Amino acid sequence: MINIGVIGYGYWGPNLVRNFVEMPGVQVRTVSDFKPELLTKVQARYPAIQITQDCQDIFTDPKIDAVAIATPVSTHFQLALAALQAGKHVLVEKPMTTTSEQAMRLIEEAEKRNLVLMVDHTFVYTGAVRKMHDLIATNSLGDIYYYDSVRVNLGLFQHDVNVVWDLAVHDLSIMNYVLPSQPYAVSATGISHVPGEPENLAYLTLFFEKNLIAHINVNWLAPVKIRRTLIGGSQRMIVYDDLEPSEKLKIYDKGITVNGNSESVYQMMIGYRTGDMWSPKLDMTEALKTEGLHFINCIEKGDRPLTDGEAGLRVVRILEAATQSLKKQGQLIELNTAGVTA
Repeated sequence: MINIGVIGYGYWGPNLVRNFVEMPGVQVRTVSDFKPELLTKVQARYPAIQITQDCQDIFTDPKIDAVAIATPVSTHFQLALAALQAGKHVLVEKPMTTTSEQAMRLIEEAEKRNLVLMVDHTFVYTGAVRKMHDLIATNSLGDIYYYDSVRVNLGLFQHDVNVVWDLAVHDLSIMNYVLPSQPYAVSATGISHVPGEPENLAYLTLFFEKNLIAHINVNWLAPVKIRRTLIGGSQRMIVYDDLEPSEKLKIYDKGITVNGNSESVYQMMIGYRTGDMWSPKLDMTEALKTEGLHFINCIEKGDRPLTDGEAGLRVVRILEAATQSLKKQGQLIELNTAGVTA
């Protein structure tokens, strides 16, 4: 039996608790939150779960094996570090930390103590994203040309992080998982329309080797909610619409062909290839359930999580670089790709 403590019962915490409660071989022992009204909700729905306003009660409980952290990003580092130092495995909400130095410190602590450190990059565990990964890994799309995403809606405004750290983090975690390489530089532009508040609209462009480029549009001021991603390859192209109830993923057998002498633009001929469109059957299991089961499995078997600390570090490094670029109105910022031992 794996005993879990959950810190934070605001927006995401209830989803974590619900999924862990339903898993065989798992017991949610304690939920911590500093707001009494939220703990009252825990007690009403799950009378057997202990509640506390002091997360130290979770760290000092010898019966708790693992801690799930669903709190504001500014608190992630201190809470995760305390949990690791108390000998607990850790699942921490995205983004992992506010700086890459903090992320590296957590990775080092987890490795030193032989503990599982996993980041809640939930989209990686969806059936659609896992299918995209498989299609790209088996070269079904050919050479990857671009990743283009629109992730916009009206709200929810955050006060501690900008729209890049709130929304773009999803696409960065997806890209980290599905694309065959990592970006070497990023350019970001954005603006705030609310005085004193962080940027509510931003555009990120990421540059890769071999002519691969990615563009991400994130926005808290859109009149409609859009969650759509296009991935273009030399053989096939993908449209991923997370708001589609059934056919979330569509693969198009479309592309271009280049004929003629490539040394002369006047002799080069661009042709267009149009084939079938198909929508694969996807695993519709709730992503958080798949993720939670993976976390428990890694604890029991000592495996490295799919979204481990290194994956979290790569995303935080891009977020840091994008923040620098935002301040410099889109200046290209090269990424640090060194490992945790650098």
